[in-house]
Amino acid sequence: MSGPARPASTPARVRGRAVPLALLMLLAMVALLTAVLLPRVGTADGGSERLIHSERSLYRQVLVYQDDDAGTRCLCFTRLCAIGRQSCQYLREPDRLVFEYTQMMLGALYLAPQPRSILIIGLGGGTLPHTLEKLLPQADIDVVEIDPAVLRVAQQYFGFRPDAHVHVIVEDGRAYVRRMLRGPRRYQLIMLDAYDSQYIPEHMLTREFLMEVRSLLTPDGVVAANTFSSSRLYQNESVTYQSVFGGFYNLKSGNRVILAANGPLPSMQTVTRNSGLFYQAFQPFGLEPADVLARFSTRVDWNPHARVLTDQYSPANLLNALPP
Repeated sequence: MSGPARPASTPARVRGRAVPLALLMLLAMVALLTAVLLPRVGTADGGSERLIHSERSLYRQVLVYQDDDAGTRCLCFTRLCAIGRQSCQYLREPDRLVFEYTQMMLGALYLAPQPRSILIIGLGGGTLPHTLEKLLPQADIDVVEIDPAVLRVAQQYFGFRPDAHVHVIVEDGRAYVRRMLRGPRRYQLIMLDAYDSQYIPEHMLTREFLMEVRSLLTPDGVVAANTFSSSRLYQNESVTYQSVFGGFYNLKSGNRVILAANGPLPSMQTVTRNSGLFYQAFQPFGLEPADVLARFSTRVDWNPHARVLTDQYSPANLLNALPP
């Protein structure tokens, strides 16, 4: 990296002016370095974010941006962070949930209010395990993350801390599910939140994978999956989940969260009653249970004749890239 040319030596008769001139040049160089090393990107609300961490892992770029005006810090897998944020945190209120999809994922508790064993595939900044541990202090939470760099960043920049109740396994999510199926452990709640820079890895979109996930649930277990609310892939995802779980609850905002059960899907009457258990518990997270409840729907808004995604047919990147 080159900087501005240094001025020629100042004669002794004007040396008294050299100090402020050198200081100005130094400040100019610092400003230039800051602009280069900590680039800013525009955000949807007109603010700006500065890059505070960047590394290339075995799987992706791992970037952390901070918006001082908004008081947020975000994990991204692309430099277009405004449209590809994986996880965000309010710096002054770290418990308060930033994304609606995270709030909708907690709607799984309306189907299973007191899960004691939880599996989360995909760590991000650690928002889900952090929140669930505070809501369910007696629960045992396993988090599977394929990328060690994501774990390091979650710990260094987002305050994530594994402990006696929250355990991190660095492994591919599907490989972990298959490995656990060989043993006795089963989960009452499984949350699927694994993303790369584009979308969910295609081997975790297929019917075979979802059947493995269902087999890892307890008889009364629940699965929550974070997906996109609109794309050409929406049709295929929907029929794939339906082929494995039957009916499910569909919650949509910017993202779509699928809530399905290993057994009969709890009725809306049961869901509504269970939501009332969390009015006080959700308050520290800036969340109103009724707001999540209002998004529950079982309406089939997809083509039921779309092709099911399988291990032999899962062109997720191609389907998701096509315009709807």
